[in-house]
Amino acid sequence: MSFSNTRRLAACISLVVSFTQAACATDILIADEKSQPESLTMAPGGVLIVGSASSPFVYRVRSGSSIAEKFIDASAEGPGTFFFGMLADASSNTLWTCQLTPVPNTTPVQRHTALRSFDLSTGAPKFRWNLPGDNTTCNDFAIGPDRALYITDTATGRIYRLPAGASTAELYLEHRVLQGVDGITFLDGTLYVNNVIFNKLYRIPVDAAGKPQTPVDIWMDQPIKGPDGMRAANGKLFVAENGSGKISVLTVNGDKASVTVIKEGLKTPTGVEPAGDTIWFTERGMGKAESIPMPK
Repeated sequence: MSFSNTRRLAACISLVVSFTQAACATDILIADEKSQPESLTMAPGGVLIVGSASSPFVYRVRSGSSIAEKFIDASAEGPGTFFFGMLADASSNTLWTCQLTPVPNTTPVQRHTALRSFDLSTGAPKFRWNLPGDNTTCNDFAIGPDRALYITDTATGRIYRLPAGASTAELYLEHRVLQGVDGITFLDGTLYVNNVIFNKLYRIPVDAAGKPQTPVDIWMDQPIKGPDGMRAANGKLFVAENGSGKISVLTVNGDKASVTVIKEGLKTPTGVEPAGDTIWFTERGMGKAESIPMPK
């Protein structure tokens, strides 16, 4: 999306639950009455891609458009299928997604989840890897300096690594402090993850052989609540706090971080995507994808 188009749409893009009058000047209306946008990503050409945590669809909003069209339909995967993480990889023309499907007749509900990828231009399926285990939560991912994909499994406290071109991911790290691991990103070549349950931020150090070591707890100068989607840009971490209704910027210095709130008063923000001079985020509780200017 050109920056002019980004600014025009930045006023407010809403994935609303009906065709009623919305409060914003620019709305994206979708036919799905239950859609709860959970994660989003910006594809080349200014195409915004948004997944739904309550329906089996991924939506695409073309540059300059105010229409959210169904891009991926996973309804054949089984009742209750929905999506978490979204990540566009322009270099391979790939959209990475986390697909979750409830296991029938389980109490409490269990889920089988899959890492899937699709052609970024056409939506055609490309890759699938089912996370091992009876109850898993593929949540989010990041592409590392080695071009491998690093994947979080919130339910098992694991991080997986999918080497570029591989057909199967490998266990990268499992640790008790990762029970609840959610957002994941690389900042200046270093891997960071957050914990949505225990409100933590961790750095994942590696040894001389590149093997991950015990996660390092990053002390923050003010609390964050329900850290969810997390991305890096301009030397900082951007975090959606689903428990406090905030979008925050974290400036990391060694094993400490300062927290600056740049947007608050939101209802369950879960995804965040810095894109040029704009920060996009999902407000799951309101059925919206919105944006604000990038802080100077």
